[in-house]
Formats: sequence, C-alpha cells, structure tokens
Amino acid sequence: MSASIPAGKRQGPVNPLDFDGRCVIVTGGAKGIGKGITEAFLAAGADVVVCGRTEPDARDLPTGIRADGTARQAVFVTADVRDPDQAAALVAAAVDRFGRLDVLVNNAGGSPHVDAATASPRFSTSIVALNLLAPLHCAQAANVVMQGQSSGGSIVNIASVSGLRPSPGTAAYGAAKAGLISLSQSLAVEWAPLVRVNALSAGLVATESADDHYGGPAGTAAVAATVPQGRFGTPDDIAGICLFLASPLAAYVTGANVVAHGGGERPAFLEAVERVQAGRDHSDAQGGAAP
Repeated sequence: MSASIPAGKRQGPVNPLDFDGRCVIVTGGAKGIGKGITEAFLAAGADVVVCGRTEPDARDLPTGIRADGTARQAVFVTADVRDPDQAAALVAAAVDRFGRLDVLVNNAGGSPHVDAATASPRFSTSIVALNLLAPLHCAQAANVVMQGQSSGGSIVNIASVSGLRPSPGTAAYGAAKAGLISLSQSLAVEWAPLVRVNALSAGLVATESADDHYGGPAGTAAVAATVPQGRFGTPDDIAGICLFLASPLAAYVTGANVVAHGGGERPAFLEAVERVQAGRDHSDAQGGAAP
C-alpha cells in the first residue's frame, strides 16, 4: 500500500481506495468516531480488528457494506492499550488471524471536563497514558510487523484541535494530543521509508454523546453555528481522511498533521468588535433621532 507511483506514470483502473486483502486495526473502533472509521475500512474491503476494554454484543460490532452488497464485520479483541503488553497482544492477534498488518488507526482517547487546578495526579497520568502513550505502544508493536513487509504500512494517529490551541477544562488532554502530533512527526522520520505516520487533528465531531455533552439538541445546534462550515463534523468525514492517508494516494504523505475542523473557530475578538460597533451604531441612531 505504501509503494509510490513513479513520476510521469499512472496506474490503470485499479481503485486506490480498495483495501481488499489488507488488515487494519482501529483502537476504540466499536463506537463513536472509531466506529465510523471501522465501517469505512470494512466497506473498502479490509479485514478490520477493533479493541476496547469491554467486549460489545456481537450485534453491535461495526459492519461495512461493500459496493457489491456484501457485508463485512469487524473482529473484536479485548485490550487496554494503555498497557504495552496488551497493545502488543492486540497486534499479534491481528497478525495471527490475517497474516499481516497494513494500517493502524490510533483512535482510542478522550477526557472528561476537569479543572486543571484540582485534577489529581492519578487522573492526569491516566489521561496522558490513554491519549499519548497508548498510541505509542500500539505504533511500536505495529512497526515491528510493518517493517518486515515489503509493502510496509501506514499509521494514522487521531489527534485533536485541542492540541493546537488552548484546551481549558481538558488541559492534560490537550497537552497529550499536542504530544501525539509531535510524536507522529518524529516516528515518520524514524520509520521511513516503509512505514508512513500521520496525525489527523479533528475538530467538533457529532457522535452519540454530542447532545449530552452540549446540553441537548439546542446546545448542539448553537455550537455547530460557530463553525464556519455551519455544522459539526461526522465520523464519516474523519473516516474519509483515514482512508486517504492509508492509501497509495498518500504515498508521499508522512509526518503530516491533517486538520479537519470545518474552518476552525470564529475568533472571539471579532464578536467583541461587532458588539462594540453595534452599540455605537445604536447610539448614533438614538442621537440622530428626531425629538
């Protein structure tokens, strides 16, 4: 999958987004953004292994429908990827079952809202372990396999815009995601040319818990209105970028951080300026009114 297309050459009708015969691991791939990523790779023909600390009901495992109408379901492996031994066992299980490993998507992560002033050392350590060290553990295990394949492999680390700007209420999470972006750049240099490593910094993405997180549908709609694109991202938006980064279309892309945030966040100072200007306009209108 990582082979490049020689300059001036073009492949024939081969679909570069066809992952038939390829093995993909998506950590935390049974729900949320991870589920969308898993379903996209399944639909593209890949064999996908997902993991989590608690095994879901088999009926709830992600399923992808290919263009020919056939369905593929993910394989679940119980693993806490914060533990390097369990991360290695996850990779070993995928290779034992499918004989290879072509793509690793480090998706597992997250953090509740906690004031940095009162966050316990244990809490902060756990957040950094999940969002920075766990991807490193999985990447190290995957790299051993990928370096032994002539086709190499691709690693995609799901980061966040919280790693690119202040992250009040989730300070440890933002710091860990910033570290994950830096880690991706370093691993891309160390593991080239066979293994490509990229980060994907996601902005606001609508998942099953979005309404609860933002105070209901009205809160979700109000927050979505602050995004230049006028909406939250979707798991499918993130999944499409993962497919691209893992495909031959991105054969020369490594060490990159793809930012998917719908245009970002409208700067707060603009609203302040607009409020002041509106106040002046109102005062001028009042002053110019007939007695």
